[in-house]
Amino acid sequence: MRTCLSLALLVVSLTACTSERPPAEPGATAPPAASQGTTPTPPAAGTDAPAPTPTPAEPATPPASDPGDSQARFDGYGNLHLGMAAADMEKAWGGELNRLGGAQDPCYFMTPKWVKVPAEFAFMIEDGKFVRYSSERARQVAPGGGRIGMTTAEIGALYKDRIETRPHKYVDGAHYLRIKDAGGGNGVLVFETDPAGKVTEWRVGLPPQVDYVEGCS
Repeated sequence: MRTCLSLALLVVSLTACTSERPPAEPGATAPPAASQGTTPTPPAAGTDAPAPTPTPAEPATPPASDPGDSQARFDGYGNLHLGMAAADMEKAWGGELNRLGGAQDPCYFMTPKWVKVPAEFAFMIEDGKFVRYSSERARQVAPGGGRIGMTTAEIGALYKDRIETRPHKYVDGAHYLRIKDAGGGNGVLVFETDPAGKVTEWRVGLPPQVDYVEGCS
């Protein structure tokens, strides 16, 4: 009897020594595997690698002059084309144009809203069509680069042998410098000078309207 009891106690003792460890608690993280001494592989391109920081772009260089100064052409101004119907001008211009003259006048002028003095800048309309525009604005650049304040010699350097010089109708010693479109178009550029030979105004238009010296005549 004593021998059997001793054997039973021995069996219980061996079982306790060889039993498995208790299971991990729920949510516990298994310890990481031992390092094998290898170099970590960088993430593949296009996966989780951070995007490179872009280099800030250089600020745009502001234009040397008002963009409106470069809209003059031998065939029109901006989106307006010589010969187009007056009824289509406001839509092409993109804003209101003020009419100067009676409703029944066959020839009249239209000006943008920002114009305070009509002589400063105006579009001429005759028989329902846009035929000419004129400028007395010092900063306005004519087709080809001419502007108010330039001398006859400076205009000559820009337009060379294309210039036809005519005497001014009212001012002794003053002139009209008439220049045809080098591209073969119908538009003509006319500079008016004072007796000292400096440009005082200019206009672009179709003949014969471009040669009118008294507004619509």
